[in-house]
Amino acid sequence: MSLIFEDWGLIAYPEAAKKQLKYVDELVASQRRDTIIFCSHPPTITKGRATKEDDIFNWQGEVLEVSRGGRATYHGPSQLVIYPIIDLNIERKNLKAKDLHGLMRALEETTCLALKEFGIKTGGRAKAVPVGEDEEVDATGVWYENKKLASIGIAVRKWISYHGIAINLEHDPNAFKGLNPCGFQSETMTDVESILGYAVSREQFSEFMKLRLKDYLEPK
Repeated sequence: MSLIFEDWGLIAYPEAAKKQLKYVDELVASQRRDTIIFCSHPPTITKGRATKEDDIFNWQGEVLEVSRGGRATYHGPSQLVIYPIIDLNIERKNLKAKDLHGLMRALEETTCLALKEFGIKTGGRAKAVPVGEDEEVDATGVWYENKKLASIGIAVRKWISYHGIAINLEHDPNAFKGLNPCGFQSETMTDVESILGYAVSREQFSEFMKLRLKDYLEPK
């Protein structure tokens, strides 16, 4: 069965989280096919399970605790957020069954391929030093040189995935202020518009992502 893609547009984070869990339950009950959601959110900070006390220090907006892995990060309307609600019990074109880390790599690699269509050469994961640490870590996400373009946080319930990847498409000078996103200084973050010098079409970028996600995540 092929993947279903849905576009939720700009949606409040709590509403999107509630809908994701509804879809997870439906997929567990065989009442839904694998669904990949595209959306964006009003400015919100979410605190993953690994969030540290000093990750958020001067943020005035909404802060929510969530079930994904990782540390605190920002979500906003300048991003394209993708949530794969898929059954990890089955093997896919480029993903083994029950391979949560493989799903994270797939999200990184498909994003890198979509960015390549716009002439941006990126890599998944990078060596970087978090705030307050002395040693480099193997940082997930999508990186352009020493800047981070996309952040990833995944959760699973009965091997159904939810949460996903947030790709920074447009420049927003207020994004990431008042926090250390994913444990890094806010200056570590960049976006497609800042790299290219112009804003790309969100619709066109989404179409490239759909093609690549099908290549990786369609069931065998």
